[in-house]
Amino acid sequence: MYPNALTQLARANPFSAPLFTLQKVEEPETQTPVQKRRLAAAAVAEGDSCEFGSQKYFVLCGFGGILSCGTTHTAVVPLDLVKCRLQVDPAKYKSIFTGFSVTIKEDGVRGLAKGWAPTFIGYSMQGLCKFGFYEVFKILYGDMLGEENAYMWRTSLYLAASASAEFFADIALAPMEACKVRIQTQPGYANTLRECAPKMYGEEGLWAFYKGVVPLWMRQIPYTMMKFACFERTVELLYKYVVPKPRNECSKAEQLVVTFVAGYIAGVFCAIVSHPADSVVSVLNKEKGSTAGQVLKRLGPMGVWKGLVARIIMIGTLTALQWFIYDSVKVYFRLPRPPPPEMPESLKKKLGLTE
Repeated sequence: MYPNALTQLARANPFSAPLFTLQKVEEPETQTPVQKRRLAAAAVAEGDSCEFGSQKYFVLCGFGGILSCGTTHTAVVPLDLVKCRLQVDPAKYKSIFTGFSVTIKEDGVRGLAKGWAPTFIGYSMQGLCKFGFYEVFKILYGDMLGEENAYMWRTSLYLAASASAEFFADIALAPMEACKVRIQTQPGYANTLRECAPKMYGEEGLWAFYKGVVPLWMRQIPYTMMKFACFERTVELLYKYVVPKPRNECSKAEQLVVTFVAGYIAGVFCAIVSHPADSVVSVLNKEKGSTAGQVLKRLGPMGVWKGLVARIIMIGTLTALQWFIYDSVKVYFRLPRPPPPEMPESLKKKLGLTE
């Protein structure tokens, strides 16, 4: 590989391009030189539309999150509706196929689209925060750790960055999630977001929209930690052991195929990890006055796993499509797409891995 190509790769790699650098400046009063941290995004690499870690980079990542989450969650509303009904009324909706059959019989085909509006709005807001803040926190925490530690502890870095991002994403999602579940699981309550939101506020006040935020954190934070950490490490392993050539030699289409496969693998694990809390959220938003602890006790060890197969199908496909759309947005806007992390040369020397 030519030296210039190595330089471009180094600039694009988050483990060797910290978000902040130290700069010597003089205090205005004492004229004493001190070191201060300043934002230091890498220079724009050839073919990229912006600097890695720049404001434009984060804004477009957030836009990619809106498209990836808002569109995919809305597309699987029928399956999500049946999954929620399986969780809250297993006696009536005994299986996925029974759930679809009963729903169509009672509400017609249009009944399968109930809750699409709060789903689209809520998960668009969640995607904005989830993907946008993940990029921010990943670079920020990586800079705090330093180049070598960021590489050695990269799985922990992915987990911490994704958990931090999801904390804020769920606050953005909670109001629309509460409306969605109420529309989908409480027949006759409301058919549209315009009917549901004012009715909920009139009955329970602002708390109606946020009483499910803690169960959402319980469901979404482990889910997102698995989603991002598993995806990042799976991509790394696929390029190392499965893909027959380095990523920089793969076409954009080949890279997106790897993204989709890694996303689906991550999605299966996400569904399993987060399903018990998802069951609690569904029941909690249907009922008035219940707490997460009461719902969990009533469902029991077996009840929290109702609807798991539907959720695995839904979340596996959903997660794969989300990563595919998100990476496609990066390709379309020519955003920097760092290659899988490699061990820094300084660490190789310390470990005696260089000649």
